[in-house]
This record gives sequence, structure tokens and C-alpha cells, in this order.
Amino acid sequence: MGKKKQSSSKKGIIILIGCALVIIAGIFVATAIKNGGSVSAGDLVISKSEVTEKAKFYPYNADGTRMEILAVRAGDGSIRTAFNTCQVCNGSPRAYFKQQGEFLVCQNCGNSFSMDMVEQERGGCNPVPITKDEKTDDGTNIIISRDFLLQNKDLFPANWKTR
Repeated sequence: MGKKKQSSSKKGIIILIGCALVIIAGIFVATAIKNGGSVSAGDLVISKSEVTEKAKFYPYNADGTRMEILAVRAGDGSIRTAFNTCQVCNGSPRAYFKQQGEFLVCQNCGNSFSMDMVEQERGGCNPVPITKDEKTDDGTNIIISRDFLLQNKDLFPANWKTR
């Protein structure tokens, strides 16, 4: 009688685990459908509703390389994105930006950069832009593909943000 009870208990646990996996898979499929099927494993998904005039920083691990993407709502209401590393100071562990008031300030050289200029300029001491053709806007989220992030991981040296 004890063996029958134990066997029944194991079956119940297996059924419970199976149900949980089906629910999780359903949530993943529903999310992919909601986003037009454009979200793949490893993509960075930024909810547009959480982006404000205050820069928000999204850490990302690209196969062992620590990266960071910043998103901010510009004065015109658009959402701007960039890699949080300085194009000129790149290679320095301090080649990243922090927000000070309405500006992003390079922690290596001290250059100030207007929030409204994020994603608008390439070159110079400013964050590396992630332009409209390098991301997807599904109306609710900004999606930056894993492949694109991996292609740009060399922007972040191994010692980035260590000092």
C-alpha cells in the first residue's frame, strides 16, 4: 500500500511540472504573437512605457561581454537608444555615461552630451547610437536583436566600468 501511495504522489508531481511547463510555453508564445513574432531568445526588449526623460540603463551580457544600452525619451517624445559607451574614449574602463540633469556626462573625459542628441550623432564624444534601422518598434516595445548586440560587443572592453 505504501508503494502505491508513493507512485501516485510521483505521478502528481510529474503532472504538476508538465502543466507548469505548458503554461510557461504558452506565455512565451503569447508574448511572441503580441510582438508580431519578432522577439527571439536573447533579444533585448525595452518597454516603451518605462522610458522617461531620465536615462534608463539596460545591462546585457553578450556571450560573456558586459554591455549596457541606454534609452531616454527626448524632448520631441521619441525614444532614443544608444550603447552606453563613448565613441572617442572607447577602450577606457570609464568610457560610459551618467546622467547629470539634462545631460549625459562621459565618466572618462567629462564631455557633456544633450539627452536630445542621443541616437542623432555618430562620431565624437557621445554614446554610440542604435538607430531606427537597427531596432524594431512594435508600438509597445523597442526590440534590439541579440545578433545586433553580439555584432557590437567589441565596443565594450573587458575592463569596461571597472574603475
